[in-house]
Amino acid sequence: QVQLVESGGGLVQAGDSLRLFCAASGRTFSSLFMGWFRQAPGKEREFVAAISTNGASTYYADSVKGRFTISRDNAKNMVYLQMNTLKPEDTANYYCAAGGPSTNYYYTSRRYSYWGQGTQVTVSS
Repeated sequence: QVQLVESGGGLVQAGDSLRLFCAASGRTFSSLFMGWFRQAPGKEREFVAAISTNGASTYYADSVKGRFTISRDNAKNMVYLQMNTLKPEDTANYYCAAGGPSTNYYYTSRRYSYWGQGTQVTVSS
C-alpha cells in the first residue's frame, strides 16, 4: 500500500506561481512512477505531468508544457509540481498518483494504482 498526501494548493491570481507537494509513504518510493492529474468541476480528470522512478524522464500535457515542472526527491519521498504563469483555466483539484515503474501509458489515470485526496488550486483572472 502507498499513501499519498498533497499540499500547497491555494487561491492565486493569473500570472502567479504555486508549488504543489506530494508526500508518499508505505512502499519503496524510488520504485514508483509518479504523476499529477487535475479535475475541474464538471470535467473529466486529466493528465498534467509525470516523472520516472529516478527522475530522469518527465512528461507533460501540452496545456502546461513550458509552465509547469515536475520533480522528485527520492531521499525525502516527495514529488513536486512547480506551476508558473498560472491561468484561470488551471483552476482544478490537483491529485498526486503513483504506480508501477513502467513508463507506458503515463497519461492515463488507469495505470496508476494509488491516489491522494487532492489539493485545490484556484486561479482568479
